[in-house]
Amino acid sequence: MKNRNYIITAVLTMTLVLASCGETEKKAVVDNSPAVPVQVRTVAENTENSFVTSSGKIEAAKSANISTRMMGYVDKIYVKVGDKVKNGQLLLSVNNADVSAKLAQVNAGITEATAAFTNAEKDYQRFTNLFNENSASQKELDDITANYNMAQARLESAKQMKNGVNAQMGYANIRAPFAGVVTNKFINAGDMANPGMPLLEVESPEKHQVLTMVAESEILDIKLNTEVTVLIKSLHKTVKGKVTEVSSSAKNTGGQYLVKVMLDASDAKILSGMYATVQFPVERKANASAIMIPTEALVEKGQLTGVYTISQSGTALLRWLRLGRVFGDKVEVLSGLSQEEQYVVSSEGKLFNGVKVSVQ
Repeated sequence: MKNRNYIITAVLTMTLVLASCGETEKKAVVDNSPAVPVQVRTVAENTENSFVTSSGKIEAAKSANISTRMMGYVDKIYVKVGDKVKNGQLLLSVNNADVSAKLAQVNAGITEATAAFTNAEKDYQRFTNLFNENSASQKELDDITANYNMAQARLESAKQMKNGVNAQMGYANIRAPFAGVVTNKFINAGDMANPGMPLLEVESPEKHQVLTMVAESEILDIKLNTEVTVLIKSLHKTVKGKVTEVSSSAKNTGGQYLVKVMLDASDAKILSGMYATVQFPVERKANASAIMIPTEALVEKGQLTGVYTISQSGTALLRWLRLGRVFGDKVEVLSGLSQEEQYVVSSEGKLFNGVKVSVQ
């Protein structure tokens, strides 16, 4: 038993000695990584007037969803997405076997009605001459005149039927309503086309407009023909525009009123579907106590938005924010920053929590 206790004591002693040796060998680790140069600003009282802004989406001012009024299988599609088309150009055809058969019947009816009318016209002219020479009675002339009028009416009816069939043929052969570009195709050859179902979409790339929603608190200040400034986010370009339509009802849009802005011609490569911000020349004084920071300083991670601040130890610290309304290129901070605090506007390197920074 004594030997056993001696062995345990020796092992514990050896462990403590080794642990103390390890502690003496530890050295302080110094962070020698270079500091990231940053530009900062200090939160100050807001004294600027801002403009009413709203976000929207660009679309072609002239566009059409092409459909047909008849049911049938699509025989052939003559264009593809991206093709430029001329006014009246054939886009696709729907199987029109029934319409073709009806057209053949109508043509046969017109031929028959024409022959009957020709004979009736000859009889009418002959009996008119005979009546004038007192060689035919009034009754005979009346009968021939009635027959002539009926033959003429049957011929006109047959011609009108052909116009109706030709219109149906037009529904089978779908043509471009104006010159433009095919932007969408909703059906393939062999599919069944139903009346009113969109088949193709054609847009005119010459003019574009922005559809935007304006809050009820500001819609009364938006007037027709007002010149506005439009920032196209993806292109980082600004173009001019004019208000062409202001909705007077928000019944189905939750208090948001639709406003259409026609864009002026520019060299920007504008495409339908691009997002844009419309700045209306209506001054709005932001709350003097509100904290306003530039949108370029914001950091977005998923659904969260924040800004980098400077800690007391001179490192970057990401601060999550709750934001309010956007005023031009600035956004209102509802919580997360306070007066006299500094925040990072731009940096010359990658920022993350704890990285050393140097204020330039």
